Amino acid sequence: MADSGRNETAEERADRKWGDLLQELRVAQTGVQILFGFLLAVVFQERFTSLGSTDRTIYVVTVVLGAATTGALIGPVSFHRVLAGERLKPQTVTWASWLTVVGLVLLLCTVASSLLLILRVALHSVLAPWLVAGVVCWFVCCWFVLPAVARRLHHGDRTS
Repeated sequence: MADSGRNETAEERADRKWGDLLQELRVAQTGVQILFGFLLAVVFQERFTSLGSTDRTIYVVTVVLGAATTGALIGPVSFHRVLAGERLKPQTVTWASWLTVVGLVLLLCTVASSLLLILRVALHSVLAPWLVAGVVCWFVCCWFVLPAVARRLHHGDRTS
């Protein structure tokens, strides 16, 4: 195991990492629950009936993505609860971390799909997919590229 720079046992490290993960999940879960709630309400709006088949398909895909995102981001809590007392905290943290990353990828897809639907309805323009692509690139940079660069720079510093 890599040196964490801390003087802690594997169990203490798992407890610390679990606490960190819970804090991260609180932010992501709140955002996805608000977004998913709005998505569920859209179908009951009068204007929904005027959407064309493409926009309805985008809506259905978006709702399914929102449900999948919710499942992935709430999954770590269930995982922990089911395995509580089984002395599997390090493994639970690993699996919960994986579910969280999957949830973030699904959240990115949900936001992109939501944005596509909203911009198609608002703009009635071929510009909508290009704007969505720009936002997706921004999210990918903020959520995945910058952390990967930071990790690479950190590992580069340790080898020099």
